[in-house]
Parts: sequence; C-alpha cells; structure tokens
Amino acid sequence: MTVSTKKSTYVNPIVEQRADPWVYKHTDGYYYFTGSLPTYDGIELRRAKTLNGLKEAEPVIVWNKPEIGPASNLIWAPEIHFIDGNWYIYFAAEGRNEAKEKTSSHRMFVLENKSKNPLDLTWVEKGQLKTNWESFSLDATTFEHKGKRYLVWPQKDEEIAGNSNLYIAEMENAWTIKGQQTLLTKPEYDWETIGFAVNEGPAVVIRNQKVFIAYSASATDHHYCMGLLTADENANLLDSKSWIKSNDPVFVTNEDNSKFGPGHNSFTVSEDGKEDVLIYHARSYKEIVGDPLYDPNRHACAQVFTWDKGGDPFFGVPVADSKK
Repeated sequence: MTVSTKKSTYVNPIVEQRADPWVYKHTDGYYYFTGSLPTYDGIELRRAKTLNGLKEAEPVIVWNKPEIGPASNLIWAPEIHFIDGNWYIYFAAEGRNEAKEKTSSHRMFVLENKSKNPLDLTWVEKGQLKTNWESFSLDATTFEHKGKRYLVWPQKDEEIAGNSNLYIAEMENAWTIKGQQTLLTKPEYDWETIGFAVNEGPAVVIRNQKVFIAYSASATDHHYCMGLLTADENANLLDSKSWIKSNDPVFVTNEDNSKFGPGHNSFTVSEDGKEDVLIYHARSYKEIVGDPLYDPNRHACAQVFTWDKGGDPFFGVPVADSKK
C-alpha cells in the first residue's frame, strides 16, 4: 500500500490517565482537550498551542456531577465542539437517586457555554439529548456537512442482540435531533463482539470526497479496536445503504510496541495544519486486574496518519510510547 510520508511525531502519551480522548483545534490556535476522568465524576478541559503542550496544561474542572439525578454517576466520554458561535460539551451519564440506587442506564447530555473561552466557568446544562426511544446511549459526536448538522451515537436496541449499535440523525440544533434515526452498524464480526458486542466511540473525518466514521468495538481490554464506515460525500448520509463497513479492524493492539486496546479516537490536525492526526487511548500492558473500567491507565496518544491511493485513511500500527 502506498501512503504519503509522515513528518510530525509526538511524545506519547500526550495526557496520562485520560480515556476516550477528544481534541478540537479551534481558530484561536489552541488545542482543546477533554476525556473521561478515572473518577468518572466530572468534566475537565485543558488547552495548549501544541498537542504535547496538553500534558502540562492546567486542567480546569468545568462541570461536576450532582449527587442525585439523571446525570449523577459514571460521567463518560465528554466531547467539546464549537457550533454556531457557542461551545458545547456532549457527555454520557447514568442516573442515581438519594439512596444511590441506579435509576437509569447511560443517556447523553449537553452543556452550553457562550463565552469566547470555554475554560470560563459559565457552562449551562441543556439537558438530555433525546433520541427516538429511551435506552442505553452514549458517546455522542456531531459534524457538519453540506449545510446540515448530524449526530452520530451508540445506542441499545432491545430487539437487536448486543450492547450498542451506531446511529445517525440530522440535528435541529446543538442539543436536539430531528426526524428518524438511522442504524449505521451493529456489532456482527468476530472482532466486534469479544467480551461485549459493541460499536461505540464514533469520530468523523471528511477528506478526499468521502465521509469517514471511525468507531470502536469489543470490550475495553486488549481486544478493543477500531473499525471504519465510509460514504461518498454526495450520498444521503441518512440512508444506511450509503455506508460501507470495513470487514476488518483498521487499528488494533500491537504487543511489540506495548500498545493494548487502542480506540475511542478523535481526529485533529498537526500544528501547521498540514497533517491529519489520530488521537486515541491505549494501555501499555495487557493483563488487567479486575474490571477494565476501573483500571485508570488508558492514556491519550497522538499519531499522524496518512491516506492511501484510494483516498482512504491508513492508520498503520500504534507506535510505542516515547522514552523522553
């Protein structure tokens, strides 16, 4: 396979103990970073002019979970987006009551900030991002294409075997979908169903007249990996027939480089804007004691990726952590 030459390299991990990493490079030149805290009890933002600068950047807790309510436990996978002049954070949480009993499985929620700097503590809760039915849902991401905004997210359908499928819908505004949601993919291949039958953690990149959705599959141990959906940029993105699913995973564990369970990625660009960068989490060891969810050592990493002659992304293998 012929790919373009890589130039930028990064000192990994770029942020330690931050799973589900999300990086957004804004027009002010800053990279804005968020991810799941090991304590799952709030949302942190940090910013820097370089990806490696994020490691030492001051973290700011912009939202703490309440003691009770529909978004009061296990705060997962926040993403920050800049939409129509305002900042938005999407995250998932489950509900608890005063007796600390679970009242709902995970649902998706939205915060809004109208400040120029999203590190200003002026975030407002917009409430639950409701879908066409109530069930386990998480990992919302959004993108704009040809004048329309879309939401992509994982959700459980009780009539489909497995833990979560990926759906897409058009958006009325930054916290509301409109119309019907379309099933994009469900876990069906062997590599998507190890431990858990999961399609989750979607992230979108648009290049070469194509729309790509990377997503993650299987349990969050060394089996965790990334798959890929592809559509033509002129296709109806709400039609499931517009999307082609990779038969094989596109980014997997590399034991030689001590990178285990790479996934739940986001996309950004290099400091000079000339290269595409994959942001993902991985562990540096294979064997996990206890529930992988409570192992804190999923670290955020950055890696330049390239494009093949057909215009598709080529991620290669997770490179070893830097020795610096």
